Amino acid sequence: MTRRSCTLYAVGVICGTLLLVGIGLVVSQVFRTFMHNRLKKEIVLVEGSRVFESWKSPPPPVYMEYFFFNVTNVNEFLERGAKPVVKQIGPYTYREYRTKDNVSMVENGEKVSAYNTKSFVFLREKSVGDPAVDNITTVNIPAWAVMNELKRSFWKATMVSVWMNSLGSGPFTTRTVDELLWGYDDPLLARIATIKDVETVFGLMYKKNGSHSGEFVYHTGVKNYMDYGHVETWKGQRQLDFWTSNQSNSINGSDGSAFHPFLDKNERIYIFTSDLCRSIYMEFEKDVEVKGIPAYRFTPPRSVLASKEENPANEGFCVTPQECLGTGLLKVSPCRKGAPVVASFPHFYLGDEKYVAAIEGMSPKREHHQTYLDLNPTTGVIVRANKRAQINILLSKIAGFPTTRNLNDTIFPVMFINETVVIDDASAARVHKLLLIVTLVSNFPLLIVGLGAIMLAIFIILLYRARKQKNEVKRTVFTKPLYATSNEEDTSYSAVSDKEKEDPQNGTYIGLTAKSEPQE
Repeated sequence: MTRRSCTLYAVGVICGTLLLVGIGLVVSQVFRTFMHNRLKKEIVLVEGSRVFESWKSPPPPVYMEYFFFNVTNVNEFLERGAKPVVKQIGPYTYREYRTKDNVSMVENGEKVSAYNTKSFVFLREKSVGDPAVDNITTVNIPAWAVMNELKRSFWKATMVSVWMNSLGSGPFTTRTVDELLWGYDDPLLARIATIKDVETVFGLMYKKNGSHSGEFVYHTGVKNYMDYGHVETWKGQRQLDFWTSNQSNSINGSDGSAFHPFLDKNERIYIFTSDLCRSIYMEFEKDVEVKGIPAYRFTPPRSVLASKEENPANEGFCVTPQECLGTGLLKVSPCRKGAPVVASFPHFYLGDEKYVAAIEGMSPKREHHQTYLDLNPTTGVIVRANKRAQINILLSKIAGFPTTRNLNDTIFPVMFINETVVIDDASAARVHKLLLIVTLVSNFPLLIVGLGAIMLAIFIILLYRARKQKNEVKRTVFTKPLYATSNEEDTSYSAVSDKEKEDPQNGTYIGLTAKSEPQE
């Protein structure tokens, strides 16, 4: 066997081996399965894991923006029942710091308990004004909470109405942004505190700076990666007791800080939010990219806050059968000490048009008021998020309070929040590196198939050249020229004479003579 034949044979063997092995690995997905199993073991909430430290103290900066609705026609609204006019003022921006405190492993590492502590620092350069100076005219929430509490007792309502008049406490109030957010001494609450144990300070974020909302117990994901970050209990409860059905009281999903890897576009992402005292769900909307990282965008659909007629599953969120609100609203008074607080998306986005039309100054826009999560599907890492929610108060005519006599039922906006986060550059670089490793390892069989394809091309070229050269050799040996210019048979070689003459310098002389024809 020649060297060329050996080379051709070796290339063929290598080519066949690479293709068979590569295709076999692609079909069996051995490397892909290996990489996925490795990630499932690393993305768990245990000491030393890839994500544990960032879960306890997230590195990306979180910003909380507050927008207030300043009422510009209070007298016309109260005295004549005119359509209220509001003007949006904001943002007042704070840097939000989140940490998981008192972290401890439970149930042999299958669960972990922690307290979610939040603190806020004001950022003047990202705000429209000074919260200690800027005044906002808005709904007097303490007064409405008291009036709502007494609406079934006319005599008590009349007595408190006299107190309100003497204290100058009406349905609306003007306060600084700082007071509305972080708290102020309310004169009406102070008067009521003399006969009943109530908190005398009110603020939308009162006692929420540097505090937590109770103990959470999470699944670590060790037992099942799909449970990674899911809330097991909140304040020791597996079920809430605010609503009227087991489904509505269920605690589902994570707290919004962790999501399992290998997300699917067809799945629902559940999030339990203690601010709303319920779980919500989000669905896939579209593919996006953040800092070069591919992500799935999940957003709450209209059905999350739909009316019971539009989504019968939401009937359990009706405080009473008579207090079921329309699409886009959630009355959270059961977990707000009975105050007539109603949650919605900003500007009643995804809500019934009647709520938008009732307030002049409402202008819902998807790009400004949609809540969404951008999650990398491979790792479950949050690369960008916007949580947007609006606080409203249900205003209505209440017997015993003359200042409400001209009012119709109105969902009145007070403020909305925009909580934003975008992955920082250092974290993005780590995610890029991890995704590169996953891609290379998962696609290694394709590399083998590619090499096999290259070797196949080389084998075909060598085989073609070998056949071509073999054909050329055969043509040279067996093919005689059609038109020969010389005739070997007409020429003979003979010595010049019978005895060869030798020249001392030039050797023997040989003569060429014409070949004689045979004699007949």
